[in-house]
Amino acid sequence: MPHHALEITLTRPLDQAELDTACRSMPLAANHDTTRLMALVKAETPDQAARRLRRRLNDRLPIDVITTHYPDAEHKVLLNVALPPATHAVLTAEAGRDGLTPERFLELAVHRALAHHAKQEIDRLHQEVLQLLAHTTPAHLLAAVGHALTRLPKDPTP
Repeated sequence: MPHHALEITLTRPLDQAELDTACRSMPLAANHDTTRLMALVKAETPDQAARRLRRRLNDRLPIDVITTHYPDAEHKVLLNVALPPATHAVLTAEAGRDGLTPERFLELAVHRALAHHAKQEIDRLHQEVLQLLAHTTPAHLLAAVGHALTRLPKDPTP
């Protein structure tokens, strides 16, 4: 049975006692401010691993989201989110109206939101390029962009 690397995002930092208690349940690696943890979980699928991890630690940790640490073959990352019962009921009803499972309904909603965000970013950049072109030539702008791209920092800001 394979092991799956999972990342746990917490709703708040842990104190040392909480971290020690959780680590007695299973080996965990914490980031510098104990707001994220890593775990290896043995399971047939990433979904089973995430559910197993949540069952084991949910009463010990303030878990917000569990994700697979590595994308799968389709470049997707699994998100495991525990929704309040009322939210889950609304989600299930909305998904049912569209003939979808709640998981598929959320997947499509996330894809739509990401596509919308990408379009907004492209539109914003387009407007900024137009502003730059009002003060320079396309050749100078292209040269400046090329120059900047060859000197990108290792960790670009979003």
